[in-house]
Amino acid sequence: MNHLLLTSIQNERVKQWASLLDKKYRDRTGLFIIEGVHLVQEAFKSSAAVQCVVYNTERGIPQELEQHAREGGSEWVQATPQVMAKCTGTDTPPPVFAVLEKLKRDDTALFRNNSLVVVLDGVRDPGNVGTIIRSADAVGADAVVLGKGSVDLYNPKTVRSTMGSLFHLPIIEADLAELLPEAQSKGIKLVGTSLQATHTCYTYDWTAGTWLLMGNESEGLSDAVRKTVDESVIIPMQGEAESLNVAMAATVLLYEALRQRKYK
Repeated sequence: MNHLLLTSIQNERVKQWASLLDKKYRDRTGLFIIEGVHLVQEAFKSSAAVQCVVYNTERGIPQELEQHAREGGSEWVQATPQVMAKCTGTDTPPPVFAVLEKLKRDDTALFRNNSLVVVLDGVRDPGNVGTIIRSADAVGADAVVLGKGSVDLYNPKTVRSTMGSLFHLPIIEADLAELLPEAQSKGIKLVGTSLQATHTCYTYDWTAGTWLLMGNESEGLSDAVRKTVDESVIIPMQGEAESLNVAMAATVLLYEALRQRKYK
């Protein structure tokens, strides 16, 4: 396989790829970058639109991806470690990265019968958002919704922290002021968390259509979203910890929903 070799960080294609580290250019081009063998494997497995795969010329094509390289369908390019570092914004660049078209999302999953959906309202930390997406994937949730003010799904740190789960379930960016009333009109319960809640997460019935609303790391749900909540629950804590972070809290609640739905 004779693949183009890029050696200069001044190359126009390299500059274009590096610009995808910035949300403005991701929005303008409709493209984003994924890094590492596992994420590239998951992209191919999910039939995502992989435009180009770039691999470290000193290390060669990772063994796990050789079959995909032989099959064609995507462009494959070699690059020096300096080019790899420029395009991924990391001091120790991965052996491979890929340029993908943003994922097409089907929002019909939101309104499935007895849907379980996580809605994020102003959750800004990429690691938290990625972890919540992984947890939602793990319990078989129908979708994740990113409201305004939440971190960009295609932020490289968010993408990395999903560990491939962004390819497994719909993740939809939406205006919650429009979407939440629509959900309520279809009989879906909107559930938030509150220290004043009368229900614990273990006494609440998660088996009906439920959207779990999780708010900003420091401020919680915005006032507008809090007003739409149908029911609040509290996660009981026996120790001295003041609280759980938003990703841990969402994971606890999602697993209680899974337990009630599948393991009663």
